[in-house]
Amino acid sequence: MDSERRYGKYRVEREVLDEQRLEEITQRKSLSDTRPPLTERLKDSLRCSVPRLKRSVLSILPVLSWLPKYSVWDYGMPDLISGISVGIMHLPQGMAYSLLASLPPVFGLYSSLYPTLIYFFFGTSRHISIGTFTMISIMVGSVTERLAPDENFLIMNGTNFTADVDITARDSYRVQVAAATTVIAGLIQVLLGLVKFGFVATYLSEPLVRAYTTAAAGHAVVAQLKYVFGVSPTRFHGPLSLVYTLKDVCSLLPKTHLPTLVVSVVSMVCLIAAKELNSFLSTKLPVPVPMELITIAAATLISHYSHLSMNYTVSVVGEIPSGLSPPSVPDFSIFSEVMGDALALAIVGYAISISLGKTFALKHGYKVDSNQELVALGLSNTVGGFFQCYSVCASMSRSLIQETTGGKTQMAGMASSLIVLVTILKLGPLFQELPKAVLAVIVFVNLKGMFKQHSDIVTLWRRSKIDLMVWLVTWVSTLLLNMDVGLAVSLIFTMLTVIFRTQLPTYSVLGNVPGTELYLDIETHREAREIPGVTIFRSSATVYFANAALYLEALKEKSRLDISDMIIYKRRQEAKQRRRERRAERRAKRQAERERRAQKDDKQVPAIEVFSVEAEWLETGDKDDNWTKKENGTVFVVPASPRLPDSPNRWEYLKGGDPDGTSLSWMSDLQDGDTTTLGSSSEDTLSRDLERVSLGSLGKWTWDIHSIILDLSTANFIDTVAIKAITNIFQDFSEIDVDIYVAGCQACVVEQLELGDFFSDTITKRHLFTSVHDAVLFCLEHSGTSSFPKHEPSVDMHSSTKL
Repeated sequence: MDSERRYGKYRVEREVLDEQRLEEITQRKSLSDTRPPLTERLKDSLRCSVPRLKRSVLSILPVLSWLPKYSVWDYGMPDLISGISVGIMHLPQGMAYSLLASLPPVFGLYSSLYPTLIYFFFGTSRHISIGTFTMISIMVGSVTERLAPDENFLIMNGTNFTADVDITARDSYRVQVAAATTVIAGLIQVLLGLVKFGFVATYLSEPLVRAYTTAAAGHAVVAQLKYVFGVSPTRFHGPLSLVYTLKDVCSLLPKTHLPTLVVSVVSMVCLIAAKELNSFLSTKLPVPVPMELITIAAATLISHYSHLSMNYTVSVVGEIPSGLSPPSVPDFSIFSEVMGDALALAIVGYAISISLGKTFALKHGYKVDSNQELVALGLSNTVGGFFQCYSVCASMSRSLIQETTGGKTQMAGMASSLIVLVTILKLGPLFQELPKAVLAVIVFVNLKGMFKQHSDIVTLWRRSKIDLMVWLVTWVSTLLLNMDVGLAVSLIFTMLTVIFRTQLPTYSVLGNVPGTELYLDIETHREAREIPGVTIFRSSATVYFANAALYLEALKEKSRLDISDMIIYKRRQEAKQRRRERRAERRAKRQAERERRAQKDDKQVPAIEVFSVEAEWLETGDKDDNWTKKENGTVFVVPASPRLPDSPNRWEYLKGGDPDGTSLSWMSDLQDGDTTTLGSSSEDTLSRDLERVSLGSLGKWTWDIHSIILDLSTANFIDTVAIKAITNIFQDFSEIDVDIYVAGCQACVVEQLELGDFFSDTITKRHLFTSVHDAVLFCLEHSGTSSFPKHEPSVDMHSSTKL
């Protein structure tokens, strides 16, 4: 095999490599041989050294890797400007998004303070801004309003015998619910990070996340309508709660509070105009103008001096306590009721944060550790929950401000926390006269980007129908089934699309591109030519239990060999042959017995007599002289040599012989020229007589394929069901004398084949080849083919369809 071979114009100057020869050359070892024993690995993991300790500390506290080298001269001023800009955004967003969480505004400010400080020590991203976020606030609000509805806090008004809501008790319990949910979500994130489960966010595809945030924007709008119109709709929960709430709001529109509506409209017009002007002048301004903060300050001043709350009963923020609240332990009795919501918050919050973190890291050339990010976000939520914060994650708008204003490190986050801290300690009471309608308008305007994501429908229609289905299913399920159930449904549907795509892959027959070692799909590439007598079959997905049966069916279709029907037909013919042989044997034994009795009477043996056991006596003439036989009769030949008196009777029968014995060119309908000797043991005779039927001799099918090559280069694993299916392919096609070979297996797949007892005496590693080309060369040499197919000498690679 080391000699050069020439197939047509194709020259091979190396030996054909199968798996066994490759192992002999490279001395490849399995993973079990190269890995040290478990005890050694355990000892190595427990050893402590100074470098290992340093690496462990730096991985737990990433701030120690950059803070000692922090240059105040280079990074101090950019981080300070960026931090002040982000801190100014924290104030209106924190108070506005707390309304989405159905909590008092001051708790939104708490959530903008403590988690940011924790992330400063444990986070690895330099540009994301941790704090309140629209979608997370909506998810928290769905939990707080479900477990603490207004109906549970009604008190009787003694003057007019009506029931009023005890707002103080309601808000206090909602804070406990939000804190408990936040602690559980944080613990889940920390646990997932410690077990290196940071890849969990990869299951949230981009179409799913964008559709989910778009649907969440719909929930946010409906939740803020009561503040915009000044009505009090009934809060519904469960499936279709959004529809019921929207219907109730529409029914209350005739009762709209006009002063509140005027405040909402004026604030919205001013804010939209100011933000558009800010966007237009963004290239000329060094720092974006904080339009939300200016709107809040102006609305607060107007409300304070015009007494909107007293004169026009416009709902305002109310009392904002100054100072920080002491830490408190969450109510453990709530944990069991919020476990599912906490899991959804943990996954969604991490997915948003890691996507933003990796985006900025790629842009600025540094690395973000996904597992450490999960731990950092989990600690931010866990510690924040003890200080009455609700769940947080990275905010897209604030992160963009932090990056575009020149922020270099998380020192910008520390500066923004100081702005929030000063506001909580000294400036909080100044916002007591702020109308809630203004905060609702800020939420409305900031959701503009999410509503623009509806254009994804048009884009995905052109690019991928499956991704479009994921988008639509996520959007519809989140709108109609609420945030938590909608996320679960969308994840399940996304997994199903992956399963279906691997279960129904594309199957193709490959052909050789003349002059190369390339093998491409003959249906999509015009230059690819099929190898005569060789079928190269490939699946676009790995073979596993879900598509193993379909793999065999596709192989039958592509090879144009209905192996199942062929084997069934062969088995039937073999059964018919056995039945005919048994009948012939019984007839022969009866005839032999009659002849033995006749010979015993005559005491002589004729030289040779030829007769048929299926002959019929002619009425005319002597019965010893005239014979006839049926078609396919069995002819017996009496041996001319005399037998001894005690020797067993032996008769030879010729299937398909002539009745008169003049011609012995036998051709049976079952087998050619079969001569069998009947001895004293009928079982031994039967075992010698029953030979396998050749499908080629039956004439029912004709085919010119002598080899099939299974290209498994796309497989990254193989399970026991797939191993059994491929083993059956080897066995079934061997019934029709078609050889099966496997090519392109990765080392891990070969090892799994070994563990699955795939190799045997009949299926050896000589059937595995490192490449399709090696397998083709072996098939051509093994079958005696001397050349590749003749094609045009010139190959234009650009003339093929998709090459």
